[in-house]
Amino acid sequence: MTSSKRQLALGVFLTRHGHHPGAWRQPGSAKSGRPDFNYWADLVRTAERGKLDTAFFADFAGQSGDSTKGIERRHAFLDFEPLTLTAALASVTSHIGLVATVNTNFEQPYALARRFASLDHISGGRIGWNIVSSLADGAAKSFGIDQPLSHADRYERAAEFVDVARALWDSWEDDAFEHADRESGIYLDSSHVHPVKHQGKHFQISTVLDTARPIQGHPVFVQAGNSEVGRDFAAKYAEMIYAAAQFIEEAQSFYADVKGRMARHGRDPDTLKVMPGLSFAIGSSRQEAQDKFAALESAVDFSGELNLMGQDVSGYPLDGPLPDLPEPENGKGRWRQLTALAQRENLTIRQLFLRFNAVRGHRVAIGTPSDIADQIQDWFERDAADGFNLIPPLLPSSLTEFVDLVVPELQRRGLFRTEYESTTLRGHLHLPRPQIRQQTDETAIAAPVLDAVA
Repeated sequence: MTSSKRQLALGVFLTRHGHHPGAWRQPGSAKSGRPDFNYWADLVRTAERGKLDTAFFADFAGQSGDSTKGIERRHAFLDFEPLTLTAALASVTSHIGLVATVNTNFEQPYALARRFASLDHISGGRIGWNIVSSLADGAAKSFGIDQPLSHADRYERAAEFVDVARALWDSWEDDAFEHADRESGIYLDSSHVHPVKHQGKHFQISTVLDTARPIQGHPVFVQAGNSEVGRDFAAKYAEMIYAAAQFIEEAQSFYADVKGRMARHGRDPDTLKVMPGLSFAIGSSRQEAQDKFAALESAVDFSGELNLMGQDVSGYPLDGPLPDLPEPENGKGRWRQLTALAQRENLTIRQLFLRFNAVRGHRVAIGTPSDIADQIQDWFERDAADGFNLIPPLLPSSLTEFVDLVVPELQRRGLFRTEYESTTLRGHLHLPRPQIRQQTDETAIAAPVLDAVA
């Protein structure tokens, strides 16, 4: 279903305790790091009560055996594997989209396409795939990768991976299994199957997917790259991109840049939702909100290993400047944002950790529900964002406050839905549903063709 008025999109990035490193020490946060499905189910049902588009689950697979230094003070992202979790959450929700992170470095297209197709059917068309190609040292060691690909080569492999997965989802017509004829003994029309024969640099397959085409055609593609190659990848493939910006000017620049790259791939800019992360603290007064956020910052532990976007800065003075460090192989875009902020505002390592690392480079809105809505509306209406991926600092309370206090304010302003208009994630986001893509020969994988909005 389409809408005549541009509509704000809202998703939420859920974690065990909340996103702020001081969250787990606050009253009201989860008391244990032990996996608890009921906890996650309650969070997602709260988000669904607020009519949010998506609940997003990250994945940080791979803790190498030599990465346990200081682990006693870290509240790590150690919980359910995202695809397993989204399958279970699909059974206790009915509308909200569920976005699972899967890293292409550790998968094969056939196996992953099969799982995502299954999940899309199980959820009734509510699955999204956050496509990740990063490769931290700990992950490489955990998966036995001795010679990791370079940053550019990983993106190249990821692009071929997505192309093959799309072809696999298109290997059956949408209604291939709906016309079985008992009398004639014909179960399906053989013209409704499209074998995939691909011989590429990274993958060589000849097969037909053994799961019916997903309800959405393909899961919604999500991506978070901020480097040059990451932006190009998003312009070609992504339908939602998780961005990071602390100031509206850099958000507007990113928005225009990524959408401006889409034409060369034959894509309409409206088929990509740019979703900056938004951390927040909500109070009945601005002072109350500031006090809430200050309590989180006061609980941050600066002892032991101190990591800034993958760089260990423990050996440098905490109240001294950021040293000149080499650019990391992972997270290049975020690292450049961090160093630019440090130079622009002459921040110490301690200040930089609280300003950037604690919220991973995202905007922080602090104030009353009206204040938060003002900032959201400003970025939305000034082409800095199509919506926001909420980064609740303390869970479950921050999410509950946003749903109960900010969402109604956005609804009063006519910016956000009061009821779901669709049962699929593509429908929520007003994204087109991909048509079947016919291969012109045995090795070519064609560009996507899009139907009307799902």
